Amino acid sequence: MKFVLATNNLGKIKEMREILPGLGIEFLTRADVGIDVEIEETGTTFKENALLKANAICALSGLPAIADDSGLMVDALGGAPGVYTSTFGGEGLSSAERCGYLLKKLSGVRDRNAKFVCMIVCVFPDGGVITAQGECVGEIADEPRGWRGFGYDPVFIANGYSKTMAELSPEEKNAISHRGAALRSFSILLKKRGMNGLIS
Repeated sequence: MKFVLATNNLGKIKEMREILPGLGIEFLTRADVGIDVEIEETGTTFKENALLKANAICALSGLPAIADDSGLMVDALGGAPGVYTSTFGGEGLSSAERCGYLLKKLSGVRDRNAKFVCMIVCVFPDGGVITAQGECVGEIADEPRGWRGFGYDPVFIANGYSKTMAELSPEEKNAISHRGAALRSFSILLKKRGMNGLIS
């Protein structure tokens, strides 16, 4: 059975493939199925944006499509950047620049509490939909540390850990991350659905 991953983020694609093995599914990228379109993320929630992407890719490919919308929510910033995580600080910034912008916003702020949130939505050609959410609670570090991962990983420390996400091995990160939690929940729901008998 083939599924299309409705993201162009190579880091997300890598993590999805690592976290969802053993389902008898071939995970294709948008490039694999020749889809090169910009999907405007006009939703106000992670779920709305994930649904927009999954619906669009499913319609274009004729295959089940899995979309991920995720972001960082910082208590001291009223939950920002939230759904605007990927554009926080302005268009065209690198991940390192966005991390720097975040740290500047939190300069002198004692409340560093934050969480990563991930919403997974899978849309099937028959109209079926599966949704799953995961969270990773922690705090924002005082400075970037580590070289692994992507996005805000160098400045996020999960509760119970002293290392940033970027200092953890991929296996350690996937075991505690918001995306790992969401994808494991999704896997359970997918097996329950049975994919018309294609998954035992």
